[in-house]
Amino acid sequence: MKEEPKQGSEASLPESSPIQWHPAFYAGIQIEFGKEAKYLTFESEHLLGSKPMQIDVIVKKEENRTLKKNIGRIFRRYNIIEYKGPGDYLSIDDFYKVYGYACFYKSDTRSADSIKIQDLTITLASQGYPGKLINHLRQKRGYEVRCIEPGIYQVRGDIIPIQILVTRRMSPEKNLWLRNLTDHIQSTEEAKKLLEEYKKHKTDKLYESIVNIIMHANKDLFKEMDIMCEALMELMKDELEERERQGEDRVNQLIEKLISLNRMDDIVRSVSDKLYQKQLFAEFHL
Repeated sequence: MKEEPKQGSEASLPESSPIQWHPAFYAGIQIEFGKEAKYLTFESEHLLGSKPMQIDVIVKKEENRTLKKNIGRIFRRYNIIEYKGPGDYLSIDDFYKVYGYACFYKSDTRSADSIKIQDLTITLASQGYPGKLINHLRQKRGYEVRCIEPGIYQVRGDIIPIQILVTRRMSPEKNLWLRNLTDHIQSTEEAKKLLEEYKKHKTDKLYESIVNIIMHANKDLFKEMDIMCEALMELMKDELEERERQGEDRVNQLIEKLISLNRMDDIVRSVSDKLYQKQLFAEFHL
């Protein structure tokens, strides 16, 4: 069952604000499962006990349900996920922290052993390849770590199944959204593919949440490709049609003026912030 991200997916992203990668990852991982998401329950920022500890994402799977999605084949009943956004690194200590979270999650119940150890898995996700961590797991823990398909590393040797997702190495065909949850999209073709997929699901808040973050983080690329404007026009398509039906063309004029001034962020913000849109109308005397 899909849930909407806890944080709003506003298109307004001020220049000075840090990019909120975690809500976008929370949306992206639900999108990745597609039709199989109905068999899963997603929890964002799950609090552990009464102290300030929280798990990035917990995915609860229906019992006796086998998932076909590549990132979900490892899944059991309770699946602990830790995510590191672009610019952050998946360290050795992160592994032990998340492993501890998994053990704490198992024990944080009213009745003893109600969550079985064999019902837990751990997924660690980051944009970059965590070489030091993988070397540590092999050399110090004696685990076998092998790449089972692009960007997906299976860790064997522990009672808890573990996998590591290196998002920038993942397949653009199988894992389009997680692969491109980055501030360095690798090709214009992938950027175009993202927008094509978004257009198919533009009423879905999950897609809106992740595409806004991706566009904001890669706005120079979209500007160079001259597809940022196309994407923004698509976002405003319904409103544009309504304005045209009313015989008004103020929105079209506003977009043209903002494009000519290279004020892309103002176009994005005006999509969801009607008050700001009115301010822009006044600024340009429209």
